[in-house]
Amino acid sequence: MKSEVLELDGRFGDEYQGKYLFKEITWAKRNRIIQKHTKYNNLTGDVVSSDFVAIQAETIMAALHGQPESRPVTLEQLLTDDSDQGVPYDFGELIAQVANRVCGLDKAETRFLYNASGGENLTVPSPVLDSAKNSGGPPTKSPSSPPEPSTSTSSSSTS
Repeated sequence: MKSEVLELDGRFGDEYQGKYLFKEITWAKRNRIIQKHTKYNNLTGDVVSSDFVAIQAETIMAALHGQPESRPVTLEQLLTDDSDQGVPYDFGELIAQVANRVCGLDKAETRFLYNASGGENLTVPSPVLDSAKNSGGPPTKSPSSPPEPSTSTSSSSTS
């Protein structure tokens, strides 16, 4: 698994100075984090809402395996809106980038998480689900479908 060490000077404050060790998280852990903070429509399975900040914060904490002894980063600090209680913006962005890099989030996934509320839908609908949702009646046969076996019987008599 991938890992990365981030060594910081005092640019974000003395309490954040030191070494941070990030390690890649498993596929299962990442999906559990996403599922925990995403609500789905019971009938269609469509995403109703996602707390992208919580997903990113929990991903950071899951990937963070070592930090200075003062333990300057907690999940609560990453999630708070209170500027006195939270981490500095630039520091939060930096550790998010490192966690995303180590955990293998590609640029499209990272952009989706950061711009989730920007109005642009970066998800691609599944053609299978789309055709099932738009179906107004029974499925039609495609030209490549094999013919259905006949269910009628005929009797022929010989004389």
